[in-house]
Amino acid sequence: MSTANILGVVVGLVLIVGMIGFGNTPILQQSPIPGIDFSLQRTLINLGLILLLLPVIEALYIKPLKAAIDDRNRELERTFADAEDLRTKMTELRRDYESRLAATEASAREQIQAQIKDAQALRQTLAAEATAKADALLEAAHAQIEQDKNRALLEIRSVVVDLTLTATEKLLGETMDTARNRKLVEDFITGVEVAH
Repeated sequence: MSTANILGVVVGLVLIVGMIGFGNTPILQQSPIPGIDFSLQRTLINLGLILLLLPVIEALYIKPLKAAIDDRNRELERTFADAEDLRTKMTELRRDYESRLAATEASAREQIQAQIKDAQALRQTLAAEATAKADALLEAAHAQIEQDKNRALLEIRSVVVDLTLTATEKLLGETMDTARNRKLVEDFITGVEVAH
């Protein structure tokens, strides 16, 4: 109990005991204001009772009420602190998410660019290979054509030599198919080919 409460109890007891000890004194019984029922004795006794009951009221009602209010305030402060912590964590999570999203987007862009470069390199490689194959096929075709042309020319030369010898034989009436005559006709045809 505090000093103020002890002082209040002492004053309350003094008032109650003192006013009861005066008994029915007419001065204390009469109202100083006419028309108003006022007894100073009763008022002082009631004041003493109030002073006696204040520590009881404080112990039974005010302290528990103050404790409940303090608990509620602490709970609210804790709730607000938790809410602030959650808001801070949410902000950090959002920042983290945004940075990870930006990193993922940058990585995706880099991968796309790398794949585009790879595709372009592959296209160039395939184009070079196709060009090389086409050139090789063209060379092979030219070589084949040259071989076929040379073979055809040899066959034509042989046929022309045979025809020439046969025609000469018919004109002269002699056999002309000797190795020497054949060589003469072949040299003549070769000379004509070189002239063209």
